[in-house]
Amino acid sequence: MQELIKLVQTEFAVENKLPKFGAGDTITVSYKIKEGSKERIQNFRGVVIQLRGQGSTKTFTIRKMSGNIGVERIFPLYSPFIDAIEVNKHGSVRRKRLFYLRALTGKKARIKEKRF
Repeated sequence: MQELIKLVQTEFAVENKLPKFGAGDTITVSYKIKEGSKERIQNFRGVVIQLRGQGSTKTFTIRKMSGNIGVERIFPLYSPFIDAIEVNKHGSVRRKRLFYLRALTGKKARIKEKRF
């Protein structure tokens, strides 16, 4: 019985493939988009403004600026349409939810990079 449980966990373990990231980090999500019979990968790069939920229903919200317009997108963390997640920068923030970024533009909306 134990061997069967371990086999199922290793087959369906998506958590191992995802990098560790949090609020304030700049990440690139490669998302599979299906249009008719064609399938392509679209990259969405932005700042993580929140992580919410737990377990298989965990989601994260990314915000990017497209011209002068802010675009936010919510991704389920364990979605089969997510091809890859790449962490570009680790941000140094004091909060878990960065909704104050919605009101800021330009240099005020920047996040300091975390030093290691």
